[in-house]
Amino acid sequence: MQTEILKKKLEGCYVTVPTPFRDEEGFPVDEAALRTYVRFLINGGLTAETAVFLAGGAAGDFSTMTFDERVRVAEIVIDEVGGRVPVAMGAQTTSTLELIRLAKAAQRIGADFIQVSCPFYFSHTEADFEEFVRAAAEAAPEIGIIIYNTFWNTTNISFRMVERLAEIPNVVGLKWATPRTDAMEFESVAAHFSKRFTIIDNNLFFAFSAMPALGAKAFEVHLCNFWPEWGLKLVREIGAGNYTEVARMLVEEAMPFYKLWVEIERDFTSGDGYLDKLCMELVGLPSSRCRPPTRDARPHYRAATLDMMRRIGTPNLVAG
Repeated sequence: MQTEILKKKLEGCYVTVPTPFRDEEGFPVDEAALRTYVRFLINGGLTAETAVFLAGGAAGDFSTMTFDERVRVAEIVIDEVGGRVPVAMGAQTTSTLELIRLAKAAQRIGADFIQVSCPFYFSHTEADFEEFVRAAAEAAPEIGIIIYNTFWNTTNISFRMVERLAEIPNVVGLKWATPRTDAMEFESVAAHFSKRFTIIDNNLFFAFSAMPALGAKAFEVHLCNFWPEWGLKLVREIGAGNYTEVARMLVEEAMPFYKLWVEIERDFTSGDGYLDKLCMELVGLPSSRCRPPTRDARPHYRAATLDMMRRIGTPNLVAG
């Protein structure tokens, strides 16, 4: 059935493609650079069997783009991919009316999935969120919906809410992150719902969540943006059940990246994608800053980022 096909398509590395901008008034989308990004990921070995690309997610600056820009970015990614990798389109919004438009647009341009989270700013009830998701599902019945639990800026999705979402046939993925508490919310949902949804681990529990007891089949991997081979190795080691090596990769190679991300967010600017874009620049890709209000971290953290990338063994560095 279509639901099972879409769930299978979601397995592997879940890669948020950053949106590059031109450094001029209005920071227009740099379409040529975006196509270069996509080709870099594909040439790095990411395929339909190993990855899904998210166009216009948080690292893609969705919150600073217009509706038309969001659709155009997804169109470019879909066109450049040419069917070689499934594509999700970011559809996070505060408005049900806009969500319906985004869902219809995603279906029209040939996206495989949309990513949806609970509306932010207001603390909406779970019933509000259920109605929100059902509106998207009805507007675009042929597209898969990925539910993203962005608990840090909106309503945290409960186990009972996941049960309700499981009743919606085209909700096929759960990009799962939870507060890290002794209540084991992450483990509870993953263990119970991994047969109903493709669980995308957004908590960096890869060495644990991929085990059969929890059953995660997809993994949010920012490192793929500048080191796609890292993601391919991750998928390969998980497939082989080599969880010891997965843990080593997380501690020795991923952790330094995320530690620097947290440092930048704490001391300089916030948003998403700023470290991805700097790392991409340091392997020779066209780059840009994130759109304001996220400030340009590149001149301030270039040396620290280059040092981090050397320490973790990033290939193809072109700087220094």
